[in-house]
Amino acid sequence: MDDNNWRKCIVADIVAPIKNALVGGPFGSNLISRDYTPVGVPVIRGQNMGFGRWVSGEFVFVSLQKADDLSGNIAREGDLIFTQRGTLGQVAIVPPKPYEKYVISQSQMKLSADKSKANVMFLYYLFSSQEHQEYIRQNAIQTGVPHTNLEHLRNTPLYLPPLSEQQKIVRILGSLDDKIELNRQMNETLETMARAIFQSWFVDFDPVRAKADGRQPAGMDTEMAALFPEGLEVVDGREVPKGWPIGILGEIVELRTDRIEVNAERNNLRYIALNDIPSKSLDLSYYQFGSDVNSSIIAFGKGDILFGSMRPYFHKVGLTFFDGITRTTTFVLRPRKKVFRHYSLFTLFSEDVVSFATTASVGTTIPYVKWDALQDYSIVIPPEPLLDVFEKTVCSLIEKIGVNGEQSRTLAQIRDELLPKLLSGEISVDAKT
Repeated sequence: MDDNNWRKCIVADIVAPIKNALVGGPFGSNLISRDYTPVGVPVIRGQNMGFGRWVSGEFVFVSLQKADDLSGNIAREGDLIFTQRGTLGQVAIVPPKPYEKYVISQSQMKLSADKSKANVMFLYYLFSSQEHQEYIRQNAIQTGVPHTNLEHLRNTPLYLPPLSEQQKIVRILGSLDDKIELNRQMNETLETMARAIFQSWFVDFDPVRAKADGRQPAGMDTEMAALFPEGLEVVDGREVPKGWPIGILGEIVELRTDRIEVNAERNNLRYIALNDIPSKSLDLSYYQFGSDVNSSIIAFGKGDILFGSMRPYFHKVGLTFFDGITRTTTFVLRPRKKVFRHYSLFTLFSEDVVSFATTASVGTTIPYVKWDALQDYSIVIPPEPLLDVFEKTVCSLIEKIGVNGEQSRTLAQIRDELLPKLLSGEISVDAKT
């Protein structure tokens, strides 16, 4: 213990005094995809890490009986989850809701910490720090796929301040993450609102059906309602609004392949890697810089649409809010006219288009879709006056997503700059105030 009461220890010293407080996932065949069920106890996999502080995302489930069989691999509220194999360095906390318990997969490890010795959120920040990330990389087992194990986790060195000081540090860092989380929730709401309008107008054709029934379309004045036809017709075996032609994606967006040379000029360009595009979210606020990429670089402009062409089933589609660069594993799609921008965005974001891209993919190990296939996807093309109204209706919602995302990035930068200084004691937090 040093002069300011910070102490050196290892993870084994702060494990809760309960059974199975530090465990890995089930052994091999004890948990396989055949065990998954539509409902039950959620399974924490790699896909459920990387969403900030909390285990989140879309879960698979196992039955209550299977969860009972795997009782030694159960995680509950407040437990820390670590990636053992896959994206090493990932850490997240089991949230208080919506589930009472979880099963951890073979690729994860769980730590139930002794709360009289360590604040769980402090441990999350500690394990997220650059110093600990580097420790994990340096101590990874390189045989086969790089991985770690319980023994390495158990012996990981820690440097802990008194519990009261841990709590103060958590309040400082947590306040920044709380605002980031609030922005994320706001963006989800804004995105849901915009997608609901798209679904109603251009997929379900609610205003057209209302007029066909002699009703005034909900939420529309007479001028807006007049932009929709008064009935549906069958064209090429599908029901569409009268007078709306059927075309293809390539008629409203074009593929851009503007190459960027690998040189110093690219270093300060904002770079969105395929891994930086969130699944099933339009928010493209996270980016790196061009110095992090060394091949197959293409440019995008503000207002272009990025579509993850490699493993398209991950559903990575978003609208850019700045000029930047990406790699050729991502399509850069530019609307052919301004009025096509958000109609193109939500069309490409739809489950139908993503499913089509997945089915049309080639390659077995790493499937990818070719633009030649995707551009021929059949779509209905509404009249441009209506698309112009749609642009004006959803534009402010989507722009707000960009503003919130940029604010969250700034907050994250502040947090990341404070993190090592607080965790090392360089910035002192008075435990008495």
